[in-house]
Amino acid sequence: MKKLLLLIPLLFATASMSAQGGVRQHRIVMQLTSGDTLVHKNLMKQFKNMKEASPTLQLEVVCHGPGMDMLMSDRSIVQGKVKEFASQGIVFLACDNTIRERNLDPAKVLPEAGHVKAGIIHIVERQEDGWSYIKAGF
Repeated sequence: MKKLLLLIPLLFATASMSAQGGVRQHRIVMQLTSGDTLVHKNLMKQFKNMKEASPTLQLEVVCHGPGMDMLMSDRSIVQGKVKEFASQGIVFLACDNTIRERNLDPAKVLPEAGHVKAGIIHIVERQEDGWSYIKAGF
Protein backbone atom coordinates (compact mmCIF):
# COMPACT_ATOMS: atom_id res chain seq x y z
CA MET A 1 0.00 0.00 0.00
CA LYS A 2 2.84 2.39 0.87
CA LYS A 3 4.46 1.71 -2.49
CA LEU A 4 1.20 2.49 -4.25
CA LEU A 5 0.88 5.79 -2.39
CA LEU A 6 4.40 6.72 -3.47
CA LEU A 7 3.72 5.83 -7.11
CA ILE A 8 0.55 7.92 -7.49
CA PRO A 9 2.32 11.34 -7.30
CA LEU A 10 4.96 10.03 -9.70
CA LEU A 11 2.30 9.08 -12.24
CA PHE A 12 0.68 12.51 -12.04
CA ALA A 13 4.06 14.23 -12.41
CA THR A 14 4.91 12.12 -15.46
CA ALA A 15 1.54 12.78 -17.09
CA SER A 16 1.90 16.49 -16.44
CA MET A 17 5.40 16.57 -17.94
CA SER A 18 4.35 14.75 -21.11
CA ALA A 19 1.35 17.06 -21.57
CA GLN A 20 3.68 20.06 -21.40
CA GLY A 21 6.36 18.45 -23.55
CA GLY A 22 4.80 19.38 -26.91
CA VAL A 23 6.06 22.97 -27.15
CA ARG A 24 9.41 24.18 -25.88
CA GLN A 25 10.13 27.85 -25.31
CA HIS A 26 13.52 28.68 -26.79
CA ARG A 27 15.32 31.86 -25.75
CA ILE A 28 18.37 32.69 -27.84
CA VAL A 29 20.76 35.61 -27.75
CA MET A 30 22.80 35.85 -30.95
CA GLN A 31 26.02 37.81 -31.34
CA LEU A 32 26.79 39.44 -34.69
CA THR A 33 30.26 40.92 -35.12
CA SER A 34 30.69 40.44 -38.88
CA GLY A 35 30.29 43.21 -41.42
CA ASP A 36 30.22 40.64 -44.25
CA THR A 37 27.02 41.10 -46.26
CA LEU A 38 26.97 37.37 -47.10
CA VAL A 39 26.75 36.68 -43.37
CA HIS A 40 23.87 39.16 -43.09
CA LYS A 41 21.97 37.52 -45.98
CA ASN A 42 22.54 34.05 -44.56
CA LEU A 43 21.36 35.21 -41.15
CA MET A 44 18.02 36.27 -42.64
CA LYS A 45 17.56 32.74 -44.04
CA GLN A 46 18.40 31.30 -40.62
CA PHE A 47 15.83 33.56 -38.95
CA LYS A 48 13.14 32.34 -41.35
CA ASN A 49 14.03 28.70 -40.64
CA MET A 50 14.18 29.28 -36.89
CA LYS A 51 10.76 30.99 -36.77
CA GLU A 52 9.22 28.19 -38.87
CA ALA A 53 10.67 25.49 -36.63
CA SER A 54 9.83 27.30 -33.39
CA PRO A 55 7.14 29.98 -33.79
CA THR A 56 7.32 30.94 -30.10
CA LEU A 57 11.07 31.48 -30.27
CA GLN A 58 12.45 34.47 -28.38
CA LEU A 59 15.48 35.79 -30.25
CA GLU A 60 17.68 38.80 -29.63
CA VAL A 61 20.40 39.73 -32.12
CA VAL A 62 23.12 41.86 -30.54
CA CYS A 63 25.15 43.74 -33.16
CA HIS A 64 28.50 45.26 -32.28
CA GLY A 65 31.83 45.96 -33.94
CA PRO A 66 31.55 45.54 -37.73
CA GLY A 67 28.25 43.70 -37.16
CA MET A 68 26.65 47.12 -36.64
CA ASP A 69 26.71 47.55 -40.44
CA MET A 70 23.63 45.33 -40.63
CA LEU A 71 21.66 47.89 -38.61
CA MET A 72 22.91 51.05 -40.33
CA SER A 73 20.59 52.60 -42.92
CA ASP A 74 23.52 53.69 -45.10
CA ARG A 75 25.25 50.27 -45.05
CA SER A 76 22.68 47.51 -44.57
CA ILE A 77 21.58 45.40 -47.53
CA VAL A 78 18.95 43.58 -45.46
CA GLN A 79 16.92 46.53 -44.14
CA GLY A 80 13.62 45.16 -45.44
CA LYS A 81 14.24 41.79 -43.83
CA VAL A 82 15.23 43.40 -40.51
CA LYS A 83 11.92 45.28 -40.56
CA GLU A 84 10.02 42.09 -41.44
CA PHE A 85 11.62 40.00 -38.70
CA ALA A 86 11.31 42.78 -36.13
CA SER A 87 7.55 42.78 -36.83
CA GLN A 88 7.59 39.03 -36.07
CA GLY A 89 9.16 39.61 -32.66
CA ILE A 90 12.88 39.21 -33.33
CA VAL A 91 14.70 41.87 -31.32
CA PHE A 92 17.65 43.65 -32.95
CA LEU A 93 19.98 45.50 -30.60
CA ALA A 94 22.65 48.06 -31.46
CA CYS A 95 25.66 48.50 -29.19
CA ASP A 96 26.02 52.11 -28.08
CA ASN A 97 29.72 51.59 -27.31
CA THR A 98 30.30 50.56 -30.94
CA ILE A 99 28.31 53.53 -32.23
CA ARG A 100 30.49 55.87 -30.20
CA GLU A 101 33.84 54.13 -30.87
CA ARG A 102 33.28 53.84 -34.63
CA ASN A 103 31.87 57.38 -34.86
CA LEU A 104 28.64 56.09 -36.38
CA ASP A 105 25.67 58.43 -36.73
CA PRO A 106 23.03 57.26 -34.21
CA ALA A 107 20.32 58.72 -36.47
CA LYS A 108 21.27 56.14 -39.14
CA VAL A 109 20.56 53.15 -36.91
CA LEU A 110 17.48 51.39 -38.29
CA PRO A 111 14.36 52.38 -36.34
CA GLU A 112 13.55 48.71 -35.71
CA ALA A 113 16.69 48.36 -33.58
CA GLY A 114 16.80 48.84 -29.85
CA HIS A 115 19.94 49.92 -28.03
CA VAL A 116 22.15 48.44 -25.34
CA LYS A 117 24.99 50.27 -23.64
CA ALA A 118 27.46 47.40 -24.04
CA GLY A 119 26.70 44.50 -26.37
CA ILE A 120 28.97 41.99 -24.65
CA ILE A 121 27.53 42.75 -21.22
CA HIS A 122 23.99 42.31 -22.54
CA ILE A 123 24.95 38.91 -23.99
CA VAL A 124 26.51 37.83 -20.68
CA GLU A 125 23.43 38.94 -18.74
CA ARG A 126 21.15 36.96 -21.04
CA GLN A 127 23.33 33.86 -20.59
CA GLU A 128 23.20 34.33 -16.83
CA ASP A 129 19.40 34.41 -17.16
CA GLY A 130 19.45 31.03 -18.92
CA TRP A 131 19.32 32.11 -22.58
CA SER A 132 21.20 30.04 -25.16
CA TYR A 133 24.08 31.75 -26.97
CA ILE A 134 24.86 31.57 -30.69
CA LYS A 135 27.62 33.42 -32.51
CA ALA A 136 26.46 34.38 -36.01
CA GLY A 137 28.69 34.01 -39.03
CA PHE A 138 30.61 31.46 -41.04
